[in-house]
Amino acid sequence: MKNIVTQEWLYSHFSRSQLIICDCRFLLGQPLEGQKQYEQDHIEGAIYVDLERDLSQEKSKHGGRHPLPAINRMQDTMGRLGIKESSTVVAYDDQGGAMAARLWWMLKYLGHENVFILDEGYAAWKVKGYPVAHEATVLTPVTYVAQKPKVELVTMEDVHKLMNANDSLTALVDSRDEKRYTGEEEPVDKKAGHIPTAMNMPWMKNLENGKWKSADELRRIHQSIKGKKEVIVYCGSGVTACANIVAMQEAGVTNVKLYSGSWSDWSSYDENPIATEKE
Repeated sequence: MKNIVTQEWLYSHFSRSQLIICDCRFLLGQPLEGQKQYEQDHIEGAIYVDLERDLSQEKSKHGGRHPLPAINRMQDTMGRLGIKESSTVVAYDDQGGAMAARLWWMLKYLGHENVFILDEGYAAWKVKGYPVAHEATVLTPVTYVAQKPKVELVTMEDVHKLMNANDSLTALVDSRDEKRYTGEEEPVDKKAGHIPTAMNMPWMKNLENGKWKSADELRRIHQSIKGKKEVIVYCGSGVTACANIVAMQEAGVTNVKLYSGSWSDWSSYDENPIATEKE
């Protein structure tokens, strides 16, 4: 796996001087819970990275529930956290890797080379008896300088173009579960449904019992989009879509782009069409 590391790998690399471990635990609707869990205990040496304070900018009428920060702000955040361009970063959570994947994507957008997601998450680490700590890790700020992006970002206008193109070599992928995709349920956003022409590929299908599936299994899951010249991925607010992009990379799908505002941005515009039928 190119972007996922095992718990055994992380434990065996504990002594690496350039290693930065990031605790990204976060519960939607309970924004303080992840920080509380970190303060209770965490992987030894890990720093806490908060989805809303560190990996998002302030919300406004449009832009989605977790707007992506501008590059200069991303750089400042990574530097404040003590992450250097040369750091090997391993991110974890207890949400199947979704929050860790947001940090993974942002670092890749900054051109970072060595950033990975820890398979199985923190709970499994603790059960296996690997080192944990209770004291917060002291941050050592540095200067982070972005390099050439290794992932791509698109705007709502780009999604409109793809939606209207009717091109069999492009794909728009909705990463939410099926009931949110069809509009049967919408627990978070004001409107239910999906962007017209989007196919549904729930990000959780990349996991089994909290563990990422093998590259071969991921290739089978994503075979319908293999060979597309452009794939745009979205979710509710641009977080779990990042986990789907990780899986697509493992499956060998290329030219995958993130619509970071996702459904919460799209549905904030009254003029944007909404679909509920399966594509």
